[in-house]
Amino acid sequence: MISIRSISPKRALAFGVVAPLAIALAACADDASETGAPAGEPIEAIPAPEGSSWTEVVNVTPEGGYVLGNPDAPLKLVEYASHTCGACAYFAQTGSTPLKENYVSTGVVSYELRNLIANPVDLTIATLVRCSQPESMQVLADQAWVAFEDVMGGVSANAEAIRATGDLPLEERFVRIGEVSGLIDFFAARGVSADKARECLSDVETIQAIADRSQKQGQDLNITGTPTWLLNGRKVEANQWPELEPILQRAGARTE
Repeated sequence: MISIRSISPKRALAFGVVAPLAIALAACADDASETGAPAGEPIEAIPAPEGSSWTEVVNVTPEGGYVLGNPDAPLKLVEYASHTCGACAYFAQTGSTPLKENYVSTGVVSYELRNLIANPVDLTIATLVRCSQPESMQVLADQAWVAFEDVMGGVSANAEAIRATGDLPLEERFVRIGEVSGLIDFFAARGVSADKARECLSDVETIQAIADRSQKQGQDLNITGTPTWLLNGRKVEANQWPELEPILQRAGARTE
């Protein structure tokens, strides 16, 4: 695991070494520190506005995250995740659907996805999943994690070419990473055109902002690994869905 603490924003942009696939596939999270997960009485479901579903409501937060569900939900769940983290991919594959269908849909829990950037490929993907409508961000992120082995296989197979992008100007660097890794083609097949992807990946100001937010939040909140979960602003001891679901239920996301 490459800690955000060791990568300044400028270094995150300039960093030219791709972690081996074996590292990316490993569990990425440090042990989360238990800081007192909330406990409470069962919370009644909160209806979505007429004709809509909470699982279709997306808002961008001041922290640069994308929150799915009731923006006023009493239980606000935040995930710090890396797109090159195997443990984050495993959650997307096994926990994302029950979280959204069984909890976000009730209006009691909102789910915000924020990035903890580990390397330039991670930053490239974090940029591409934002390269569409806000409603598409979590969908695209999940699709990349579901196809994690294929995505990381393309990265690993082209590691030398990705490493060589470190010599390119910033406005060209991430476009080239997207090209040689197959990421531009991957997202083009999922609705982000190649031209739009290149436009996003050449937007140095936006890419720098993603890296800056990642570092600042990692330092301010002492987020040192992924996935890390916060519930109503407090870290909880959970890496995967079997650990996270009981925490949500104890906090009130249950019927009895």
